[in-house]
Amino acid sequence: MINYKDYITIDANIRFGKPVILGTRIAVYDVLSWFASGMTVEEIIEDYPELNKEQIQACFAYAADKEHKISIAS
Repeated sequence: MINYKDYITIDANIRFGKPVILGTRIAVYDVLSWFASGMTVEEIIEDYPELNKEQIQACFAYAADKEHKISIAS
């Protein structure tokens, strides 16, 4: 699995502290929402050329890690 910590950052001054793709103001939530609405990775990159496949995969890895931690804590 890709190390999302190389691509995702949290800064209280950017998007109210939501996790974003490093060097952008694009939140992990945004990428996941686009994917959930039916966009493909290729379509996301076409619409947001500042993103690449690894950054999008990092969003999925971040979400998977958070889900895993929530499941364990329950």
